[in-house]
Amino acid sequence: MRVIDVLYTEVKEFMNMPDANLRKYTYEDYEQWEGRWELIQGIPYNMTPALSTKHQYAVGELYGHLRAFFSSRGCHVFVAPFDVRFSETDDYSQADTVVQPDISVFCHRKQLDQSGAKGAPSLTVEVLSPSTAVKDRNKKFKLYEKYGVKEYWIVDPVHETVEIYNLQEGNYHLGEVYGTEQILQSIHWEELQIPIESLFLSF
Repeated sequence: MRVIDVLYTEVKEFMNMPDANLRKYTYEDYEQWEGRWELIQGIPYNMTPALSTKHQYAVGELYGHLRAFFSSRGCHVFVAPFDVRFSETDDYSQADTVVQPDISVFCHRKQLDQSGAKGAPSLTVEVLSPSTAVKDRNKKFKLYEKYGVKEYWIVDPVHETVEIYNLQEGNYHLGEVYGTEQILQSIHWEELQIPIESLFLSF
């Protein structure tokens, strides 16, 4: 191993930062790290880069709409950073996957604890950014599908669209792609309707 590699590893360990080249990690490791991270199947992903104004505006507007809708329906709406843990067993301390969806909706109170949430949200929303788009469309898409998130929204601030994916028999199916002149309608909650143009900030 080169000297520079040794020094880099030592710095990471000193700063409580993971190194994906060393090993697979669990939630116990994740709790010790500095900064913002996600953990997918034991592999760490850095969430540190600042997000754009359009990204944050879309998240804020969606959170407002969803909180207003779900507050009277016994569901809880959370905005990142908020840890959502996925595990193959009941021991969530050894979970190898911890993500921070931009927005997540939980309709079962027992899933919530002091550290965040355990298991699949009823609804998950990811707002794309250049640093997360590939992960949101691939790794997270498959993750949410695998663990049974009923509805997954992918929001694209650049093209000003919202894609709604509906879980049917264990697989996601694209229900609709909405543009700015349309009104989004949820598949599982038919009364949930949001004007798309309200989500995007123009410069």
